[in-house]
Amino acid sequence: MIGYISDNLLLPILDFFYGLVPSYGLAIIALTVVIRLALFPLSAGSIRNARRMRIAQPVMQKRQAEIKSRYANNPQKQQEELGKLMKEFGSPLAGCLPLLVQMPILFALFATLRGSPFADVPYTLNLKVVPAEQAAAIETKPFNSASHSIFVTSTNHVPVIASLEAGNKLGVGSRETVSLHTKDGASFASVLDGVENGDAFSPSWSVTKGEGVVSVDQNGTITALSPGDATVEAKIPGLAARSGFLFIRALGQVGFMTDGSVNWDIAGLVGAFGATLFLSQILSGMGMPPNPQQSTANKITPVMITAMFLFFPLPAGVLLYMVVANIFQALQTFLLSREALPENLQAILDQQRAQQTVTVAAGPGGSGGRLPFEPKRKK
Repeated sequence: MIGYISDNLLLPILDFFYGLVPSYGLAIIALTVVIRLALFPLSAGSIRNARRMRIAQPVMQKRQAEIKSRYANNPQKQQEELGKLMKEFGSPLAGCLPLLVQMPILFALFATLRGSPFADVPYTLNLKVVPAEQAAAIETKPFNSASHSIFVTSTNHVPVIASLEAGNKLGVGSRETVSLHTKDGASFASVLDGVENGDAFSPSWSVTKGEGVVSVDQNGTITALSPGDATVEAKIPGLAARSGFLFIRALGQVGFMTDGSVNWDIAGLVGAFGATLFLSQILSGMGMPPNPQQSTANKITPVMITAMFLFFPLPAGVLLYMVVANIFQALQTFLLSREALPENLQAILDQQRAQQTVTVAAGPGGSGGRLPFEPKRKK
């Protein structure tokens, strides 16, 4: 499904925007905005539900405890009353369904931005080599990799598959050539024949695991050397992988560190991701009564996720998408936080605010509180 959405929905949109403005960086931004607008109703439902649950949760927990205690010996009545409670305030799980519905599209968008034209596309072939005397017992079954759309020009992309006709189990001494071809059977080499500078898209071959088990030449021919497991990788260059945008040196660049030097453009993108995530979380608490635990989580979570992405290898194009998506999410959260609440929730929120005001007034700085340096009063 993810590949189908990518090939038939996201890449055509990408082609359209690149045709309007020949910049892959701007095309990423436009594609992200279009997808986020399309998913607006679903994500808005999740944001609204989270906001309402944040207000209603203390009351719901209290009433759930009362219902379970009152009807402990009557499970049927207990379920009936709990159902009424959910009908009154809504279910905490209601915000999960919109997220589940939009996940395939978001995964497809993520996969699209990690592939051609924004990054080099790897085809990974996991192989098993057995002794020559066992080769006769190997069942010949063709092996096909997943299909990836490869851009050979800015407006032309073709789905390409890597295949081993004899399968990925080899006997020692055997030689098999990996076939890169389109879905209709045309070889990838024939596709490149009519492309200007087609040699630039020729795949590079390497053994990434088990160098003593197999070898591979630059024509994609694998030679089985000794029994064991091995992995061969073919990598097709991405058309825009080395194209820059604004302060980004290359959209396909991966990693915070390269050969001991810091990639400051990647660091800037990761920092922007953390800042926009923090902003979105702060906006989600607008108009809510202070919650120390939630406030701490809002500060720690962006730091943890940002630190993770410093060392998680994502192409710069994907990070650009994540920053734009976070900005869109923050704007959406700000707008939805200004919506009027249902009367029952507004009443609860007003009561929570009033209690917070009383607590603050009675605290150390209020008229009813005791200053830190004051002695305890005797009863």
